[in-house]
Amino acid sequence: MELIAALLSRRTSNGPFLPRPVSREDQRLLMSVAAAAPSHFNTQPWRFVLVEQPQTIAAVAELAGRSMTELIERGVFFERYRRYFRFSQAEMDERRDGIFIDHLPGPLRPFTRRVFSDAGLKLMHQLGVPARLGEENRRLVAESPLLLAALLDRSEYRPGELSGFYSVFGLGAAVGNIWNTVGSLGLGIQFISTPMEIPANWQAMQDILKVPPQLELMAVYRLGHLPGEEKRPGIDWSSRHRKRFSQYVYREDCTTPEED
Repeated sequence: MELIAALLSRRTSNGPFLPRPVSREDQRLLMSVAAAAPSHFNTQPWRFVLVEQPQTIAAVAELAGRSMTELIERGVFFERYRRYFRFSQAEMDERRDGIFIDHLPGPLRPFTRRVFSDAGLKLMHQLGVPARLGEENRRLVAESPLLLAALLDRSEYRPGELSGFYSVFGLGAAVGNIWNTVGSLGLGIQFISTPMEIPANWQAMQDILKVPPQLELMAVYRLGHLPGEEKRPGIDWSSRHRKRFSQYVYREDCTTPEED
């Protein structure tokens, strides 16, 4: 029952962490639960880098913040992801997916529904929102006591082949184990996604982590101890809504949705 409770309470941490370090004991426990994940023919294709050095974290943070600013300024981020944004409680209740935009920087709140339009992007530039969001993103990463990079062995990760799928599936299971364990340790975790949106910046991330040719960098996360009360960021990308059974479960075949 404790495991089920942990699974159902899994969360993404979008706010700041406490400044105290993540103990080596907890780090090794997270690596142990990752290794317990299933993998094709027990290949265990995952590799992880644990980063505690302040200068390395600062370099990743600068890259993350700069990436966020660039994505917002160019309109790339919202153009790419606007289909996931929900702007009313009614829409959220109906869809039960995506991100509920109910929390924006003060100057943008009167323009919630237009914020991702061309006019809204122009307004964001005028109000300095891209730089503000970039700095917020940089600070969140910079103040994280631990970063975790997830990689795959290229001998297994061969896109276009079944081994490529199997290895990604296995890494997903390994990271899922980590994500479902952090809460019981009083920790939070968040995906550092913005550098992945810009190929040159993702290459810079690989340079920072000194990724060798035989490994493929797949994702980077920030971890740390949670404060007693989490403060919501300027734009809160999290959502705790989940689809109803009838929206994602079927009986016997794909023509009969499960009852709610």
